[in-house]
Amino acid sequence: MCGLELPGLSRRNFGLLAVSALSISAFPFAALAAGHAEALALTCIDYRLVDATVKFYDETLHLEDEYDHVGLAGAALAAVSPKFPSANAAFWDQLQVAKDLHHIKKVIVLDHRDCGAYKMILGEASVKDADAELKTHVKQLYAFRSAVLTRHPHMEVEIGLMALDGTVTQIV
Repeated sequence: MCGLELPGLSRRNFGLLAVSALSISAFPFAALAAGHAEALALTCIDYRLVDATVKFYDETLHLEDEYDHVGLAGAALAAVSPKFPSANAAFWDQLQVAKDLHHIKKVIVLDHRDCGAYKMILGEASVKDADAELKTHVKQLYAFRSAVLTRHPHMEVEIGLMALDGTVTQIV
């Protein structure tokens, strides 16, 4: 044998090590070429609606494996309320990443009824009954859509409100 010998490192093992190293070094380039997603989905973090939310995006909107997902307490409220500055920044950063990596063309935000973040930030009176709750969510959803379109005028924005039973009212 000529050259440097390392204990336990045969030519075969060296070859496997070299191939592995090359594969790992190529990984960052593969991550940059991540492909395409149709949309960025923004939802609340509420555990009660995780399954219903996925079902809505996959089965109703037919977006299975075609969307990036961001969860923030309060969804639309978290993205635009000055009382959530770190959530605001997180949403806008994630939207930009989704645009850059996956070339999304739309944002779909889904608020939900009986949202603790809405009660905490806007007060119980803002959601005291079904009508007040609907008006409060619609106001925040409109503000959200306006904010997205101001920053990304060519982006499509869909907004909706989910009931606790999983049914969704799409807001126009």
